[in-house]
Parts: sequence; structure tokens; C-alpha cells
Amino acid sequence: MPTGQSVPLAVAKTHAHRLELQREAKQILELSQSIQPDIEHVSRGLFPKDMIEKLKRIEKLSKHLRGQIDK
Repeated sequence: MPTGQSVPLAVAKTHAHRLELQREAKQILELSQSIQPDIEHVSRGLFPKDMIEKLKRIEKLSKHLRGQIDK
């Protein structure tokens, strides 16, 4: 593509969509990794206050990601 020409809108949207999916997948990974120490605390009788919110966020992200992939 010659310099100065814009990218077709469909290509730009596809690229943006792919980046969004990658960002959500990375968030799921980071949240799931942060849950491991929380689970260790629970096994010792301590309940981390933000653990439920992390789990809800993982669930929301995974449902959205699955919905985007199933299209």
C-alpha cells in the first residue's frame, strides 16, 4: 500500500478486534495468576476481600471472550 493511503475500515476494525481479544485474554491470565496466592490464604483460614471480585471479573471476561470467538 503506497504511503499516505489509509487502511480499509474493515481491516482496521479486525485489527482492533484482535487486539481487544488479546488484551482480554491477558487480563484473564493475570487475574488467574493473582488468584493462586488468594487460594493459599483461604486454605489457611484467611479470606482475601478482593478475591470474589477477581473471580467475577474472570468470569465476565471469559464469557465475553467466548462470545466473540463463537460468532
